[in-house]
Amino acid sequence: MEFTHIKGEKAKMVDISQKGEVLRIAVAEGFIRLKKRTIEAIVKNEVAKGNVIAVANVAGIMAVKRTPDFIPMCHQIPISSVDFNFEILENGIRVVCTVKAIAKTGVEMEALNGVAIALLTIWDMVKSLEKDETGNYPETSIERIVVLKKTKQS
Repeated sequence: MEFTHIKGEKAKMVDISQKGEVLRIAVAEGFIRLKKRTIEAIVKNEVAKGNVIAVANVAGIMAVKRTPDFIPMCHQIPISSVDFNFEILENGIRVVCTVKAIAKTGVEMEALNGVAIALLTIWDMVKSLEKDETGNYPETSIERIVVLKKTKQS
């Protein structure tokens, strides 16, 4: 693999010191496609690793709070609220994360990170049910992680 060197300024965080603190809200969502029998095991709380939704919820909250640890140019933001909604469908689970903060910058990266980690946690919790006979995951996929809404109220 060949790498290209890009000339220019070094990476840096955006200076937000002159911005005022306002209520900021971001909503993000994503989807994990799962086998029907896996969905049934989640609903019946029969997954060997435990309660999938409860663990994914906690993992997502932790991810929101630690976003600057993983995304280098994100500011540390005093998170006011994190709320997850898990919608169990016949072919997978839709995860929605709402993040609020009174801050100088938005919280969409925190909401996206929360969704991504919640989805990955679901995959980890159910991977034994999703594997095929070769140890692969032909029916499992994480899809469409997007920001649904981003607002700021002054």
